[in-house]
Amino acid sequence: MAANPQRQKIKAIVTGATGMVGEGVLMECLLHPDVEQVLVITRRPSGVTHPKLKEIIHKDFYDLTPIKDELISYNACYFCLGVSSVGMPEADYTRVTYDLTMHAARLLSSLNPDMVFCYVTGGGTDSSEKGRVMWARVKGRTENHLLQLPFRRAFMFRPGYMHPTKGQVRVPKWARALTWLYPILRPIFPNHLITLRQVGLAMIRTSYTSYERRILDPKDIIALAKEGS
Repeated sequence: MAANPQRQKIKAIVTGATGMVGEGVLMECLLHPDVEQVLVITRRPSGVTHPKLKEIIHKDFYDLTPIKDELISYNACYFCLGVSSVGMPEADYTRVTYDLTMHAARLLSSLNPDMVFCYVTGGGTDSSEKGRVMWARVKGRTENHLLQLPFRRAFMFRPGYMHPTKGQVRVPKWARALTWLYPILRPIFPNHLITLRQVGLAMIRTSYTSYERRILDPKDIIALAKEGS
């Protein structure tokens, strides 16, 4: 894993900024000196203001073509949009997970061929697309098809537990309830529990590293986050 000495400034698109993962990634982007601009696409205001930040409120993520001219000239996308599959029929989950993601990714790859695309998927995703677990099959299909698009590079992030960053406000109750366990379990499972800061740093560093793997488990995410630090 070698760093590219010609680091270009990052102009990143972030989705899912009103959720826990997207908020954590956005926080790292706004802090990082290599990130020059951040565009957040969201259905409702994120409540964040920053000199680097531009926000587009767009209700229909299944059709981004009305705003396509505003998506040009970005060289990174950190796609953190997603929903739980609990209680959802496969057709509905496929529409929200596969159809929505692929529409955005196909459009972005056509507009920005130099883009690095990072997709937050999940541990246990089924790359064969044939397993018994519905969400894992759908995520696997999404991963497989994203990796076929003409991005400069694409990375599939498969984190396990992600510890929120101090100061985050969009942390669900179940995640807040688990935060006290993190310092206890972290030394026991050093390559399985990660922080949202590590996720954000790893995404940023995909833009200027030659990391070989495209499907990233927690150990890979930790390694990428450490690079250059």
